[in-house]
Amino acid sequence: MHRTAVYIICSPRPLVGKTLIARLLTEYLLLKHGAVAAFDINLKEPSLLEFLPGVTETAEVDDTFGKMQLMDRLIVNDGVAKVIDLGFHAFDEFFKMTGEIGFMKEAARRGVSPVILFVADTDRVSARAYPILQQQIPPTALVTVDNEHVVRGELPAAMAGGRVLRIAALPPFLKTYVDRLTFSFTQYLRNEKDSSTELHQWIRENYFSFRELELNLLLQGS
Repeated sequence: MHRTAVYIICSPRPLVGKTLIARLLTEYLLLKHGAVAAFDINLKEPSLLEFLPGVTETAEVDDTFGKMQLMDRLIVNDGVAKVIDLGFHAFDEFFKMTGEIGFMKEAARRGVSPVILFVADTDRVSARAYPILQQQIPPTALVTVDNEHVVRGELPAAMAGGRVLRIAALPPFLKTYVDRLTFSFTQYLRNEKDSSTELHQWIRENYFSFRELELNLLLQGS
């Protein structure tokens, strides 16, 4: 059976680089497959919709209608990868909902492969949230994102035992550069002929990491 990937980038904390990772992943999928459907569930944080309006729509989990609308889109095995930028304010409600409706089992039954990308932090809120995800999400579908801009040093032991995706920290001047609304990672790769630049290598490394993530999904589905 052909499987459709659903990537949920999440954290119970604001300002951990969640939208940056969602942007990177969305642009990678668009480059690789020519199509992607992204969903923005945010309040005041930098919004995925602002960066990639052509492939992103807003979604809400505050009411039953919004939840049903979103879930209907996520469990369709249509071959178009989905990316959800899940705002910290919606973290508890979203995973409460997915637990209640048996989202992981229903997705598997329909040929949909959810991957939860949990952006790690060293605070108490993250430490409490991670075990809750572990109870609901199979180990193969739960990936800890080690954003070195946020976690300066070793990951908390509880989060380091499973699958880990590492995002190297960018120098502040490059971080400011990529945070512009008009910036595109893929466009930069195409336009910057010098592949030895730090930003070029950083984007390529992250794209390679996402490719590995996709290959793992294919192996699990075969």
